[in-house]
Amino acid sequence: MFDDDNLVSLAGLVPVMTLAEQTGLPDLLAEKVAIAESKIKSGAANPAPKLMTLIAGMCVGADSIDDVDSLLRPVYGHAKQGASYGHTKIAGKQILRKGLSPLAVTIGTDLAASVIAGLRLRAGKAGSGKGAGRMVAQGIATARCAGATGTILVRGDAAFGSRAVVGACRRADAQFSLVLTKNTAVQNAIEAIPEHAWTPVRYPGAVRDPDTGAWISDAEVAEIGYIAFASTTDAVTARLIVRRVKDARYPDALFPLWRYHPFFTDSGEPAADADMTHRRHAIIETVFADLIDGPLAHMPSGRFGANSAWILCAAITHNLLRAAGTLAGKQHAVARGATLGRKIVNIPARLARPQRRPILHLPSHWPWADAWLQLWCNIIGYPHPAPT
Repeated sequence: MFDDDNLVSLAGLVPVMTLAEQTGLPDLLAEKVAIAESKIKSGAANPAPKLMTLIAGMCVGADSIDDVDSLLRPVYGHAKQGASYGHTKIAGKQILRKGLSPLAVTIGTDLAASVIAGLRLRAGKAGSGKGAGRMVAQGIATARCAGATGTILVRGDAAFGSRAVVGACRRADAQFSLVLTKNTAVQNAIEAIPEHAWTPVRYPGAVRDPDTGAWISDAEVAEIGYIAFASTTDAVTARLIVRRVKDARYPDALFPLWRYHPFFTDSGEPAADADMTHRRHAIIETVFADLIDGPLAHMPSGRFGANSAWILCAAITHNLLRAAGTLAGKQHAVARGATLGRKIVNIPARLARPQRRPILHLPSHWPWADAWLQLWCNIIGYPHPAPT
């Protein structure tokens, strides 16, 4: 019988949004967000609770405003502001795709999943590295403000091996590990590496070749000193570490045919270790997957400004779920966003009020009850310090 007036769906929003309040998010939104112009005057009033509602919706899977269409996110339709054709890589091949191009900076450690330090929406035709220097500087500052006291290493692919990014790292006293665009100078440096300098390495798990898409587990690594941007006033001397793998397209060649993957770094790690550390920059793909599975499943509006605001809310939502996962403990600290939604947030409950005290009655035999209770106790069950 449909006769219970006290059911609550998505009961995991209770601790998650309480966590948002404890971090001072509503006050920050009220302080930082102002809607200057609106066709409907009431739409500009009290933006903080409206944005909190939007973020709560994103936590449970909201991905669109009005379903105009669906991190070069493709778009479909003729009235999408900022949409244009830009280069992206799918299955190892460069293609042109119409869309909008978010630029993201993430902060990661070995102990927890990555959080988003900055997210900015650009036109689809924007170069991948446009604005990256400023974003990196802001990301490093955010990491320091969040309490990072050790060495910060900035990692990125060829689109970010630029003077702007390297300069931002140097000014902020951070190390860099960046792929350089292949050119004559880089090719000459690779050819200057003597044959005896190559060290065989075997990866603990097979990795996918970024050019061919093939899985590889054996490679050779070497390094050489290199001056990047030598013809400019911003010349930088550091290590050019090169990984080479046999070209699988020619297995029966009389002599090995190698494919080379160089990157530029001022890290102090041995070459083989630095190569492993650099390859882990692909962790950002997990963040992209979380966003695409969630609030960025669509670019939901025809207006560029609305989409820009949407992706900022998406970044806040991502980080809020990451914090909740960490407080839930164990494997949830590194779990995907979809996993957190399924195990922590998307849980039904019955709301009762004995003696006017609200109590949530949750499902019996819930497999992740211990993690949910740990989250609850860390946020609601114990006194918490004032936000700083």
